[in-house]
Amino acid sequence: MRELSLVKPEHIDGYIQIRDERAIEVARRLAKTEGIFAGFSSGANVAAALQLLSGPFQGRTVVTLANDSD
Repeated sequence: MRELSLVKPEHIDGYIQIRDERAIEVARRLAKTEGIFAGFSSGANVAAALQLLSGPFQGRTVVTLANDSD
C-alpha cells in the first residue's frame, strides 16, 4: 500500500481488493435498485462491504462510504 500522510497504519485492519468489473456492476445496481448514482469507487466500497457481509461479518454491521466529488 502506498504511504499516505494522513493514514495511520495502526488503524487499518486490512484491505479487500475488488475487481473493476464487480465495482462497475455494483455501482450500476446501486443506481437501478436504490437510486444512488455513485461512481466506480463507491461501487468498489459497497462491493467490499457486501463481500464482508457474505463472509466473516455475516449478521454484523459494516459501514462504508459513497463519496461525492463536491
